[in-house]
Amino acid sequence: MSSRRPRQSSGTSSINDDQIMDLVSKLQELLPEIRNRRLNKVSASKVLQETCDYVRKLHKEVDDLSERLSQLLATIDSDTPQASIIRSLIIT
Repeated sequence: MSSRRPRQSSGTSSINDDQIMDLVSKLQELLPEIRNRRLNKVSASKVLQETCDYVRKLHKEVDDLSERLSQLLATIDSDTPQASIIRSLIIT
């Protein structure tokens, strides 16, 4: 990454290569797909691609769970405590 020059903008701070690598390393620790491959070097681009894929997967899971909760809510009496719990999960 040292071949890239940081962009200079007025009023913004630049980030150096060490900071970028530190952030990539932190991302790598969060990703289940590559966390276990720590002994093998993984490129920054691979970490970023895996991060994007993982976030997409999480979004899909959230959407699927929200849909399931909505379907469940439609099948129960809306005045029950269970319905109130489900509504609070969907809203937050």
